[in-house]
Amino acid sequence: MTELDIDFEKYEPVIGLEVHAQMLTKSKAYCTDPYDYGAEPNTQVSPISLGHPGTLPMHNRQVVNNAIKMGLACQCNIASYQYYARKNYFYADLPKGYQITQDKTPICTGGYIAIKLKDQAPKNITLTRIHMEEDAGKSMHDQDVYDTLIDLNRAGVPLIEIVTEPEIASGEEAYAYLSEVRKLVRYLEICDGNMEEGSLRCDANISVRLKGSKAFGTKVEVKNMNSMRNVQKAIDFEIRRQIICIETGERIAQETRSFDALKGITISMRSKEGASDYRYFPEPDLPPLHVSADYIEGVKALMPELPKALFEKYTLQFGLNEYDANVLTENKDIAAYFESILKHTSNIKAAANWVMVGIKGYLNEQALEIKDFSVQASRIADLINLIDEGKVSHSVAAQKVFPEMINEHHLSPLQIAEKLNVLQESNSDELQTWINQSIEKFPSKVAEYKAGKESLLGLFMGEVMKMSKGKADPKLTSQLLKNTLDHHA
Repeated sequence: MTELDIDFEKYEPVIGLEVHAQMLTKSKAYCTDPYDYGAEPNTQVSPISLGHPGTLPMHNRQVVNNAIKMGLACQCNIASYQYYARKNYFYADLPKGYQITQDKTPICTGGYIAIKLKDQAPKNITLTRIHMEEDAGKSMHDQDVYDTLIDLNRAGVPLIEIVTEPEIASGEEAYAYLSEVRKLVRYLEICDGNMEEGSLRCDANISVRLKGSKAFGTKVEVKNMNSMRNVQKAIDFEIRRQIICIETGERIAQETRSFDALKGITISMRSKEGASDYRYFPEPDLPPLHVSADYIEGVKALMPELPKALFEKYTLQFGLNEYDANVLTENKDIAAYFESILKHTSNIKAAANWVMVGIKGYLNEQALEIKDFSVQASRIADLINLIDEGKVSHSVAAQKVFPEMINEHHLSPLQIAEKLNVLQESNSDELQTWINQSIEKFPSKVAEYKAGKESLLGLFMGEVMKMSKGKADPKLTSQLLKNTLDHHA
């Protein structure tokens, strides 16, 4: 049997994702050690994070707050009583021989994250749990020819693990889900969401089964994916690999696999025949955590307006289309800048277009973030109002005034337009003079226009714009020109 003989469509994938999000805190999960990505190896450690005898962990309030924020954003149930556990396993980069985590009492249960694929209805991906834990250190296999090196800076860094139910049906859905997770943690400012730096990491549990079957297939876990696109590629490859195995009579091993991004394939790492690789015991050194309803409300009061609420406001209240709303809510700082513009102008669509095209285009060219953009939102609003008042055309504003605004911070858009001599000419007498001159220049074209060739209006408009050096008010010029041609003898 060849791959061409296989009916891939009779199978359905069953996918669950486990996402680790590294918390943005000043110290580690259970001690005061700092953590800065890229610091010299083994410089951000202490006897506590190294697991020395006699040392004791302590709660980090900000980690708890961050976990609650994510739970509230995902409509989860927040547990009022929790205790911690030790997850025991033996890796060289795990100095204590265990991680402090949550096992039986995760801080968040239930809830969902909504995704939407193009031309499809929205879908809610149900969450099993969100729990807090600490990270392990890092083993480096590419720094020395003969030895594996260990950096323990990351040991003890706070994480939340977000675990889904097995409800994801494709690599594309997984990509959409991860996009929403990253957007949420960035809006909440609890994680920077950078997969390339390892602050957002994803493991995928994948199996396939015949459509209509209730029984699960053999689950394979795929790790070591450093981008959302690689997660999608790894899942798509693994689905196809497993279907081929079934169709050709090969046994699918329950195992952990790694994704080779260069080859686009998954590779076996180790067998995982048991239900769990770990042994859990209650953590004796941390007291149970009690979270009151008042405490949760206090955390909720600190949360920003979330992407879903902003999307609904932009589409239902502001009248923007879904594409514009998605672009504007993709980044919290972009959304905030857009809303700052609206404090100074009522032209919502123009504000959206300037953010999505002019401003984002400039930021992309310069490899900048919106927080690095030097033009105040109020000045963009002034530029929009200048266009709406007919004082400059949109094309002149985009090509000449806007670039000057980036370099000139002390002049208003109106002053810049005056300095550049690009204010539109709205004096009807002056416009009429240019119109008359353009008509006199092309008498034969006037005859063709009068005979019904109305497309020639563009020719005369172009001539007037040339005479005015682009300063003629297009709307007024068009009206005067058409009226003059229609009544020309």
